[in-house]
Amino acid sequence: MRGGTLPTHERRWASDSIPAKTTLSSTTSPGTESNSAEEFVEVTLDLQDDDTIILRRVETGTVFNVDDGADTAPASASRSPNNKRSPSNRLRQFSQELKAEAVAKAKQFSQELKAELRKFSWGHGHASQTITGFDSVLAARALRRQRAELDRSRPGAQKALRGLRFISSNKANAWEEVETNFNKLAKDGFLLRSDFAQCIGMKDSKEFASEMFDALSRRRRLKVEKISKDELYEYWSQITDQSFDSRLQIFFDMVNKKEDGRITEVEVKEIIMLSASANKLSTLKEQAEEYAALIMEELDPERLGYIELWQLETLLLQKDTYLNYSQALSYTSQALSQNLQGLRNRSRLRRMSRKLLCYLEENWKRIWVVSLWIMIMIGLFTWKFFQYKQKNAFKVMGYCLLTAKGAAETLKFNMALILLPVCRNTITWLRSTKLGLFVPFDDNINFHKTIAAAIVIGVILHAGNHFACDFPKLIKSSTEDYNILINDFGSQKPTYIDLVKGAEGVTGLLMIICMTVAFTLATKWFRRNLINLPKPFDRISGFNAFWYSHHLFVVVYVLLIIHGVSLYLVHIWYLKTTWMYLAVPVLLYAGERTLRFFRSGFYTVRLLKVAIYPGGVLTLQMSKPPQFRYRSGQYMFLQCPAVSPFEWHPFSITSAPGDYYLSVHIRQLGDWTQELKRLFSEVCEPPAAGKSGLLRADETTKKSLPKLLIDGPYGAPAQDYQKYDVLLLVGLGIGATPFISILKDLLNNIVKMEQADSASDTSRTSDLSIGSNDSTTSNSISPKQKKTLKTTNAYFYWVTKEQGSFDWFKGVMDEVAGLDQRGFIEMHNYLTSVYEEGDARSALITMVQALNHAKNGVDILSGTRVRTHFARPKWKNVLSKLSSKHSSARIGVFYCGAPVLAKELSKLCYEFNQKGSTKFEFHKEHF
Repeated sequence: MRGGTLPTHERRWASDSIPAKTTLSSTTSPGTESNSAEEFVEVTLDLQDDDTIILRRVETGTVFNVDDGADTAPASASRSPNNKRSPSNRLRQFSQELKAEAVAKAKQFSQELKAELRKFSWGHGHASQTITGFDSVLAARALRRQRAELDRSRPGAQKALRGLRFISSNKANAWEEVETNFNKLAKDGFLLRSDFAQCIGMKDSKEFASEMFDALSRRRRLKVEKISKDELYEYWSQITDQSFDSRLQIFFDMVNKKEDGRITEVEVKEIIMLSASANKLSTLKEQAEEYAALIMEELDPERLGYIELWQLETLLLQKDTYLNYSQALSYTSQALSQNLQGLRNRSRLRRMSRKLLCYLEENWKRIWVVSLWIMIMIGLFTWKFFQYKQKNAFKVMGYCLLTAKGAAETLKFNMALILLPVCRNTITWLRSTKLGLFVPFDDNINFHKTIAAAIVIGVILHAGNHFACDFPKLIKSSTEDYNILINDFGSQKPTYIDLVKGAEGVTGLLMIICMTVAFTLATKWFRRNLINLPKPFDRISGFNAFWYSHHLFVVVYVLLIIHGVSLYLVHIWYLKTTWMYLAVPVLLYAGERTLRFFRSGFYTVRLLKVAIYPGGVLTLQMSKPPQFRYRSGQYMFLQCPAVSPFEWHPFSITSAPGDYYLSVHIRQLGDWTQELKRLFSEVCEPPAAGKSGLLRADETTKKSLPKLLIDGPYGAPAQDYQKYDVLLLVGLGIGATPFISILKDLLNNIVKMEQADSASDTSRTSDLSIGSNDSTTSNSISPKQKKTLKTTNAYFYWVTKEQGSFDWFKGVMDEVAGLDQRGFIEMHNYLTSVYEEGDARSALITMVQALNHAKNGVDILSGTRVRTHFARPKWKNVLSKLSSKHSSARIGVFYCGAPVLAKELSKLCYEFNQKGSTKFEFHKEHF
């Protein structure tokens, strides 16, 4: 470029525009001939409070003066016949020349500006050093920005680019739902700011939605409290924009309330508090200032006091590099290919046979036990049916009598059998025998319920046929027909009332009443207090009502024996077989209850520590009686006479067998647990200085601690975890308790194995150094052969909805994470109150979580080394990864929690067993 000069400029504090008149020749600008252009260099400076000046930006630009049409010649007039070029070449050459001139002018201006600033510094002797410092700071940030240009095709970046969603729903008719909400909420055709959250489906995050409303309004240079439907549609279009850059800009605008393109630490703190509030994280809200400083430290190392949009983008796209702890399971290509073999197309007959085989393989224990039970009932019913068909009474009362007597025989059998599944000591002992290989003792409570359902059917058939069919036929029978029954009913034909008020009728009616009450209050609607009854009827729901009504069985069995010896049609005592059915089961159950009574008094325990955690969880740590031997996964019954001298409640043991104490974690869920917590709250003392803010008590507490009685231990499905190659432990809320004991036991075994390995290495080293030639000496020095674990890996998934729940087992998790150097145990915490990863409401929490763990090694939500994931696990993905990583392994899936997830996990295990060589065996805790 020729003839360009930089005119003298004046000192300014904001943005200087320096014009320069330049005449372009025809050779340099083929598009015009003598076209004048005005070129500018824009400079942005900041004047700080300490009188220092920061050079923020230098930009170049060209503004052509198109208004001066008189001095502009047509393009054809400037063209030379000997210089014909294509328009694209001419434009390229022009832009290159213009760019070179702009860069030269910018450099020249920069040098002159520095000279001017040196003159301006007056009496500051270190002014030149300050200018150099500013340049280096800005250069450092510019270099960081250049290096932060990320390749968005990377897998981690691609995942992040799909995140930062404001609306999780992908419905095609999402706008129609929003429009419907607008029509319901709008007043005079306008939607108020306060109703914006409910309108767009974010009613649980009202504060967050309001900030988003304000950010979108600021874009339009408005500050409004209501919007029309057209404006709502415009807002909705921006919120649901699939472009990551668009979503990022909205998020940035929510934080950048000053609209200056910079986010300060105060604004970061505000958005952290907003995100914490939207996700119900009170603890995080209290620490917002600390985490805001952490973000500024990471993104603003130059300490300019602000961050920009590109820095926020960098953190979002790079967060996976910080989340290098508790990663998801890895795939292996070989295992994956084996797993995919099950997905290949098969014939319909082959698929059906495969499903049948898988079903039989998973349920063969249940099938043969239930089949045997049903066959016994069919045999008993058939036997009595044909036996009474030979009697004279059949001629009068017909098949109603045969059906009633056949049902009666199954009732006697089931009334005896129903006691066996609840003989807990016997079941616990049988688990350890070889009989446990053939009988599904894990399903003892389910079998108890199944027998109860059969008893209901039997009662309906037996009592229904007697009261509605037998008795009316007997009363209406002719004198001739009745004469053949004189030995059974007497010389005088009885009336209906006579039959009902007899010993057989009265005992039958009383049993029906007692069994109806017990059965009704044992249903989940009453037992779990799912029915809201008005006072005073509300007392008939809940665990207490279930517990006491179930003890009506004592009355029922007494009435059943009386009923069985007062039969009309049987007169020989040894043919009255009711007592024969009941003798052994009743004696066995009575012995169990007697054993519990004496053992609970024999197992004297004293409380060592008491703590009340967030979420209404009471932790009791007590001394372990010498005779009390248990296995991880088992449970015990607990009684507190101060609460109730009769009630015993089951709780999983959370201590490991190797611990010197017993511990249980009790969540406040019913009347008994509420009263127990209240009782211990009164004796707990406030936290001492330097300790956590929990209510605690121990042996040194001034107030005397309530007395406790224990009974157990009792067997549970999780106690058999050691027979599996791989463990998948899934706990919901307080349902994590049986698996905490397993984790501690596994950890103790790992430590013992490592110590044995260390001792073995030391012994071998000693043998080599001594150089002994006597082999017997070497054998005598070697340690005892260590017992190896069959279980090679354990995966623990804990899903909870309250952040405070992580305090319950914080110490155990830190201990496992610290001592398990081989990665034997993998732990995953899931907090369902936080929106899933990728949601804009949890985006900043994810950033803070990643940064804090990278710097301090602690998860901000759980306070442990274990990473906390958001929302609920995708169980299909979890099982798929386990199946791929542990090909041909036998995986034990143990679950304790709500029945809904139990059905999902059981179904998934069944599906995966059909697809590949990995076998999943599902077990659910029953109490």
